[in-house]
Amino acid sequence: MSEAIAFDTHRYVKRLTESGFTERQAETLAEEQIALLNANLATKADIEAVKAEITKVEAGLKVDIEAVKVEIAKVDKRIETVKSDLLKWMFAGLIAQGGVIVALLQLLK
Repeated sequence: MSEAIAFDTHRYVKRLTESGFTERQAETLAEEQIALLNANLATKADIEAVKAEITKVEAGLKVDIEAVKVEIAKVDKRIETVKSDLLKWMFAGLIAQGGVIVALLQLLK
């Protein structure tokens, strides 16, 4: 069994037996301690794997962000086009309204 960390089982067993545990009890506790440590601590390989995954996700996010920026630029361009069209229609309506008012004033004379 490979340990995730350096754990001095001999020292651990020795201290437990000096405290009144039997050698069998101390060895069992040492084995369980190692199992708990291995199950709950990350190794350097685990951390490197997580770093690699983060790097991969980060690269994907950068691509997605660039795609969103392109789409935003398209939307901005479309908004400018709509604003321009709206101004054309407003001025055309204003001119038409002015023509109607002039025509009505001509009729009232």
